[in-house]
Amino acid sequence: MIMAAEPQAAEPPKEDLAAVEKLNRSYQQMRKEMSKAIVGQDKVLEQLLIAVFCRGHCLLVGVPGLAKTLMVRTLAEVLTLKFRRIQFTPDLMPADITGTEVIQEDPVTRQRTFKFMRGPVFANIILADEINRTPPKTQAALLEAMQEHHVTCGDSTYVLDEPFFVLATQNPIEQEGTYPLPEAQLDRFMFEVLVDYPEREEELQIMKRTTSSYVPQMDKFLDANDIIALQDIVRKVPVADHVYNYAVDLSTISRPTNPTPPEFIREYVAWGAGPRASQYLILGAKARAILHGRYYATTEDVEAVCRPVLRHRIITNFNAESEGLKPDDLVGRILDTVPRPTAAALE
Repeated sequence: MIMAAEPQAAEPPKEDLAAVEKLNRSYQQMRKEMSKAIVGQDKVLEQLLIAVFCRGHCLLVGVPGLAKTLMVRTLAEVLTLKFRRIQFTPDLMPADITGTEVIQEDPVTRQRTFKFMRGPVFANIILADEINRTPPKTQAALLEAMQEHHVTCGDSTYVLDEPFFVLATQNPIEQEGTYPLPEAQLDRFMFEVLVDYPEREEELQIMKRTTSSYVPQMDKFLDANDIIALQDIVRKVPVADHVYNYAVDLSTISRPTNPTPPEFIREYVAWGAGPRASQYLILGAKARAILHGRYYATTEDVEAVCRPVLRHRIITNFNAESEGLKPDDLVGRILDTVPRPTAAALE
């Protein structure tokens, strides 16, 4: 079947169009600046920025030495935002992240009162380094802040600074002394981003830079107000019905509880993606469209964000593990199975 071209949306308001152009320019400039410190990893950087403009959180998974921490730190450097790094360890306590109340004495009246001392979570960009090294109670404290954007201590609630993103890293090859995130907590992350080994030429560039006196100097782009405004623009991006249908089809086909799931889903999947996956497919498609200078989302945008959205939401069973199948393999089969619809197909 010949695929028809994606229909373009009506002309957006001038102020929204100006914001789209600004974000597209800023995106190109940020990519250029970040390349001073990061070699390659273009898809990873794009996915990080998509999550930022969708108010989403990211989980970066990769073996040691692939610059996961450096990527997050570099992103914070090119944005005019407050950045904090939290090194997760087995003895880290919830109060070490959120903050705690301490007793203070007034030097004049000698009256003692409780004062809340803010923890490192009170920043715009939080790097949760090796999040699977800390116990579930501490993980839950961070994940509550991710979901609610506030911290509760005693009877008081403290609102976090906006914008607020958590970019967590995880090492997939070490299991001793780790506490894997439960599936319900993984679902809080918009994307699971796989950071892979660099190509040979890229590794040569990395080696030359890191073994010399080279120190990158990067310019800053976009402050907190700019990012909040652009997050609002992303929500306004129009989406055609056939794009919505494509996102829903990709999510629902992954569920073995559906009346007629594909054979490979019934055989290899224990639990499929929930409704949050459909929401993030559309939000990610909207943000990607704007990053590429378009004020309308397409099925191509949905397909581009499908793997990072679905890979941590598809739970494989023993059959898949025994045959060495990973969630990414099943997402690939889903993309091959679900046809990309057109607007004409719904008429």
